[in-house]
Amino acid sequence: MKKDVLIQIRGVQYIDGEQDVVELTTVGRFYRKNGDYYISYDESEATGFEGGKTTLKVEGDDSKVTMLRSGPNRSQLIVEAGRRHQCQYDTGYGPIIMGVSGDRILSSLSDRGGELNFKYTLDLNASLASENEVFVQVREQNRAAE
Repeated sequence: MKKDVLIQIRGVQYIDGEQDVVELTTVGRFYRKNGDYYISYDESEATGFEGGKTTLKVEGDDSKVTMLRSGPNRSQLIVEAGRRHQCQYDTGYGPIIMGVSGDRILSSLSDRGGELNFKYTLDLNASLASENEVFVQVREQNRAAE
């Protein structure tokens, strides 16, 4: 069931009362394996992670989202509502360990695509670093014009 899809991502980061918004539209792959949905795309110069690949794994019961980034800047972030995970993030200057606390995960993903929204906070040494919200829309390429 691997499909070529159009992926629209909007990330909002809140730090010290300031808001930073990043938007990306790209093509990628979407598939379901063992009941979990996977959204993957190649990073580009525009995202600052050129040469890498990002995969979002959404567990079948929508309880957990894992973001894996491979390539020069490797990272793994686990967002699970109501839980805190320690995750590794490569800054380009070396890896750091961050706390990732999930607030919510909302998903309408089906075999045809759909939407994913998740919200989480990042902390370094138990001090709040940022609040983050990610909106992802996945559409089959033949439906992108609809």
